[in-house]
Amino acid sequence: MALPSEKNYLSHIAFDSVIFGFSGQKLKILIMEYHNTGLYALPGGFVMHNEDLDLAVQRGLLERTGLDNIYLEQFHTFGNVERYKPEVMRNILQADGHAIDNDHWMLERFISVAYYALINSDKVETRPDQISDSLGWYNVEELPELILDHNTIVKTALKYLQLNLSIKPIGKNLLPNKFTMKELQQVHEAILGTPLRRTSFQRRMLGLDILERHEKRFNGKAHKAPYLYSFVE
Repeated sequence: MALPSEKNYLSHIAFDSVIFGFSGQKLKILIMEYHNTGLYALPGGFVMHNEDLDLAVQRGLLERTGLDNIYLEQFHTFGNVERYKPEVMRNILQADGHAIDNDHWMLERFISVAYYALINSDKVETRPDQISDSLGWYNVEELPELILDHNTIVKTALKYLQLNLSIKPIGKNLLPNKFTMKELQQVHEAILGTPLRRTSFQRRMLGLDILERHEKRFNGKAHKAPYLYSFVE
């Protein structure tokens, strides 16, 4: 595979994506492993000269998940000098069979604009890119050590997600169109990392006026059948 050319991409600017997934119990994050290195990282990439930043991030997610309608939000820009470690990128490229000069543009210092995405991980068939051995889901509390400042990026994204739980319908992007109150509570508990009281949670969610109640979900015991809900558009 030929390396990306500086003629096509902006110098010194990159993006990293914290892709949160949920499939019932655990909050997960999509992590890639580079060829022949044992190095793990968030999915990321570079921005083309004629490309909007948001579109570049959407392109990167489409290539790796096959989904083109993902909720994305920019949450922070990472530019500390300490994140500049050209030897890491050199190792990754050399392990993929590329011999590069010391002044190659991909070894320069990059500022990274970070986004988080929310998806139902059951809908995703992951697609490793050409320099990755794997691309898979990891429980948020069981992440491997990531390159550069990617572990810090994950922690910042999770904190941002937790802060937004009370003001945004976060579960909308992680659940089916119709869900039970218990399933919604499981999403909140997975993000917060702590159990919640069922009655208090239900009272608070209904008080926000963001849910619409539908028919019950019957599974054999009518008196225990829970109502289904959806988020109000």
